[in-house]
Amino acid sequence: MENKTAYEYIPAFYAGRCIFITGGTGFMGKVLIEKILRSCPDVANIFVLIRPKKELSINDRLKKMLDNKLFDLLRSTQPSAFDKIIPISGNLAADNLGLLPSDREMLIEKVSIIFHNGANVRFDGSLKDMILNNTRGTLNTCILAENMKQLVVLLYVSTVFTQCDKPVVEEILYPSEIDWKKTIKIAESCDEHLLKILTAKYMKNVPNTYLLSKILAEKVIGDYSTSLPCVIARPSIVVSTWNDPVEGWLDNFNGPIGLMVGAGKGLIRVIRTDPSVIPDNVPVDMVIKVVIVMAWKRGIKTEINTIDIYNCTSNQIKNLTTKGSLDVSMKITEEIPLDNILWKPRTILTTSSFVYYILVLLLHVIPATILDGMMKLFGARSIVLRLYRKVYVMNTVASHFSLNKWTFHNTKWNTAVDNLSADNWKDFGFDYKDLDVHEYYRKAVKGCKFYLLNENVDDLTAAKRHYKRMEWLDKIIKTLFVVFTLWILYKYIATY
Repeated sequence: MENKTAYEYIPAFYAGRCIFITGGTGFMGKVLIEKILRSCPDVANIFVLIRPKKELSINDRLKKMLDNKLFDLLRSTQPSAFDKIIPISGNLAADNLGLLPSDREMLIEKVSIIFHNGANVRFDGSLKDMILNNTRGTLNTCILAENMKQLVVLLYVSTVFTQCDKPVVEEILYPSEIDWKKTIKIAESCDEHLLKILTAKYMKNVPNTYLLSKILAEKVIGDYSTSLPCVIARPSIVVSTWNDPVEGWLDNFNGPIGLMVGAGKGLIRVIRTDPSVIPDNVPVDMVIKVVIVMAWKRGIKTEINTIDIYNCTSNQIKNLTTKGSLDVSMKITEEIPLDNILWKPRTILTTSSFVYYILVLLLHVIPATILDGMMKLFGARSIVLRLYRKVYVMNTVASHFSLNKWTFHNTKWNTAVDNLSADNWKDFGFDYKDLDVHEYYRKAVKGCKFYLLNENVDDLTAAKRHYKRMEWLDKIIKTLFVVFTLWILYKYIATY
């Protein structure tokens, strides 16, 4: 590829350049760093903003991150690539990103590409925390970018659900009635108690503080696009990898994967959701490939005062309905069972809040109380009810998304992939129209077992044996329940 220019060949564009990444230790951030190092091997350096913790320095956190199995392929093929990663101490929520003056000067002098991926993603976070992390953090990233002497692109990772008040979401920048400058000042000056009172006024049709902060962050990027070469990437629900660098990789229980694991373990018996909704799930490796392509396409443009916006969604991927996804997942967990399941997996889906509350009481709370009591008798920690409380909170905060339907247009996403040259397709293309959804779920279940639960995926003998025991126990309990009910009815009728 010696003769390929940066305008033709994506790795040539990244060659010799320094990149600054926020949110690099998160789910998408890890995949982004791994993919750039592996597929753009001539990149100069990747500066990663890392928040130090009491028990871990930034170097410790970086080492812990790189020990992840996601980096095994890179470790075996390009071990020296890790030397290009330079941790930078900072904090999105702090003034000026919490950067040391020396680090700030280094970034200003060397960086030409920014991937602003960092954010606090808690749906139930306080308005103050969300605005300072996600909105002011984006503002401070833009201020830093304005001072960078070699900057060619600033890519901001948003979410397509910033526009969830609209049934159809286009790849455009939407106006916001809320002034981001005033909101940041209020978050900086008001105490938590006062902000809790103001939260309801700010929220209006926005379902949570996370989305509000991301809506305002998009507006920040839009305003700064008059002086900066900006791109906004709006992913939908980002899930485990399809195949790059490995199949089914993920590093957290957030979102649909957590529900799938809970259901596969026989723990989650009821979910409040619309069974007919088609969830907009998209594999993280596909998102990251297009993010890298987006930055390249904006970086080689000469126009100024423009902003590129891409909806990174599964609009043309053959997704299943929520019920279809659950049915497929349950069938796969029967073939590839999770270890030590608590009961035979079976989950009820309902849109009714009343039915949901009743079933939560009958199928979650009462059994959890009994199990916790038994565990106390044997001297073990009672954790089941606490676990169900987390499940309930997770389902509640996500219910807006599991009960509603949207259409996300992603023409630019599709065009960016379809128009890749053969050379670029090799590392950055993917057949989104022909993705086998059933095979994806199979990979996701195996990925959950291996990467999240540290379970054996090669020898399933013990897991299948235990699954059969739980099937028989389920049948026995149901039979006894029916017999007991009939006996009660017989006694009642015999009395009269």
